[in-house]
Amino acid sequence: MIDPTPQESSPEAWENQAVTAQQALEGIGSGDHVFIGTACATPRTLILALEDATAPWSDLELIHFLTDGAVPVYNGKPFTRFRHRVFFVGSDTREMVKQGKTDYVPISVSQVHHLIDIGRIPIDVALIQVSPPDEEGMCSLGVSVDLIPAALRKASRVIAEINPAMPRTRGDSRIPLASIDQFVVVDSPIIEYLHPPAEQRAQRIARYIARIIDDGSTLQIGLGRIPNEMLKYLDNRRDLGIHSDVITEPVVDLVDKGVVTGRKKTVQPQKVVTSYCMGTRRLYDFIDDNPTFDFQSIESVCDFEAIAANHKMVSVSQAFAIDLTGQICADQFEGEIYGGVSTQPDFIRGAAASDGGKAIICLTSTAENGTSSRIKPALQEGEAVTIARSDVHFVVTEYGIAYLFGRSVRERALGLIEIAHPDYREGLLEAAKQRGLLAAGQTLKSRKAYPAEEERPATLRDGTEALIRPTRATDEGAMKKLFYSLTPEDIYTRFFTNLKSLTSERAQHLCTVDYENEMAFAAVVGSWEEETVVGSGCFYTDPSTNLADVAYMIHPDWQGKGLGTILQQRLIEYARSLGLRGFTADVLTENEKMLAVFKKSGCQVDAKVSSGVFEVTMLFPIP
Repeated sequence: MIDPTPQESSPEAWENQAVTAQQALEGIGSGDHVFIGTACATPRTLILALEDATAPWSDLELIHFLTDGAVPVYNGKPFTRFRHRVFFVGSDTREMVKQGKTDYVPISVSQVHHLIDIGRIPIDVALIQVSPPDEEGMCSLGVSVDLIPAALRKASRVIAEINPAMPRTRGDSRIPLASIDQFVVVDSPIIEYLHPPAEQRAQRIARYIARIIDDGSTLQIGLGRIPNEMLKYLDNRRDLGIHSDVITEPVVDLVDKGVVTGRKKTVQPQKVVTSYCMGTRRLYDFIDDNPTFDFQSIESVCDFEAIAANHKMVSVSQAFAIDLTGQICADQFEGEIYGGVSTQPDFIRGAAASDGGKAIICLTSTAENGTSSRIKPALQEGEAVTIARSDVHFVVTEYGIAYLFGRSVRERALGLIEIAHPDYREGLLEAAKQRGLLAAGQTLKSRKAYPAEEERPATLRDGTEALIRPTRATDEGAMKKLFYSLTPEDIYTRFFTNLKSLTSERAQHLCTVDYENEMAFAAVVGSWEEETVVGSGCFYTDPSTNLADVAYMIHPDWQGKGLGTILQQRLIEYARSLGLRGFTADVLTENEKMLAVFKKSGCQVDAKVSSGVFEVTMLFPIP
């Protein structure tokens, strides 16, 4: 339908072609399939006129993605005369879906254009909202490009609201005035949208996500409240880029502060690539004729090769539920449809295929009222799988981060239980054992969130970088690997016996701690996805003395680099924060290196010899 060639149109002439909304709709006939423009560009004036029209239309179907006002509200209740077919269930269509008056199509929205092109989704009429034409006679789709180009290619009739408040956006947003069959002039503010203020849980999740986003990453941010909250915690990042189906208000701050520059992007560097935006007038003024922003059709933005080609591509999207094997439900909750598949599958797979990319799913551990866990033994009736478990990488709740990709079902279940709400962990643990996902002897002690604030980067004597972090229950395999790297002498000095193997029970003891009366730190190298534990230290408190027994393991290749001293300082720091008086340890008399580490601690050290063993007591300095 669109002729891309600019058409001459004088500024004085075009307004004379305007008609009323009722007149513009006269060409619509019974049985037509009418596409409705998206999100903050929803053509509300035309929709209201359509609902109020006296024409005896029958079998009129309205087709749309995310909208605001596609179903008008009369006397406080949503009402529509027509059947709707939607690819996203927003607040304006949710009640109609529940009443069976709106059909939800669970499909990645990037695939809709193909169904439109081949006629599987017929489009006869398109109702859109655009900017006034420029001196070349070209209007702009403004804040929403998304599916509109596909709809315009097939529509035999295009009806538009021309709104002077609509910003002009760069990219694939231009549409000749001459290709619009009828238009009405409206002069009303563009729909504005801000996410409600994030609660404390959402803020904690947002901080967890921000921790794993590196400088130079390119971001896709879903519509959920948590992903958008996360943007506020990226102030100290450098050279971030954006390649996202939607952009929202916080993007303005990140661009203004020089956080988002796009300099490290490998696809359209220095450009913010998007398909539609939702925010306030501040955002709309910011994108108005701004060459930094490139608005493209949804299928272009969601193209797998384009997403994957971006170095360090990060996708952040929100879910409603996950089962213990990693299956994600993102468009239904407790039997009701919310949202849609949207672009999640495209960006999750694209980010996962990106060099250094990260695919992140986030959700609160419980429903808003806390009466049910969003992490479940199995998805329930009414919770369809939106994202296959084979595609899931990072999962984040307010209790921490679980990395699932390439992990066994057992490792997935344990990782997810560890980031579930403490009130539900025991029940999930038992359910996992009953289903054969976990061994009968598996334990889980923590009742707290993973203490990410206790993570510390460390530089060793040879300049090597490591991360000192609290251990997780899922470190069991890594602890076993560390154990089997030790020499027989190292094993004997650590365990006081000639162990030939490390049982699961012993390995769990080394990494499954409650973060309150006991603590363990791991020294890790490598990325989140491929990290290796090269050292560990742990302590277990004796309440009768207010002292804690401490022990260490260091990989032979990492000994002599100061790692033991670094681990000791972290354990001392943490123990003092708990109010402990000091540490105790048993050290073989021939293990002079370990004794030297204790003596360099800055603590008052007393070492008594008994049967070839130093019985060491270290008292922390009094502040």
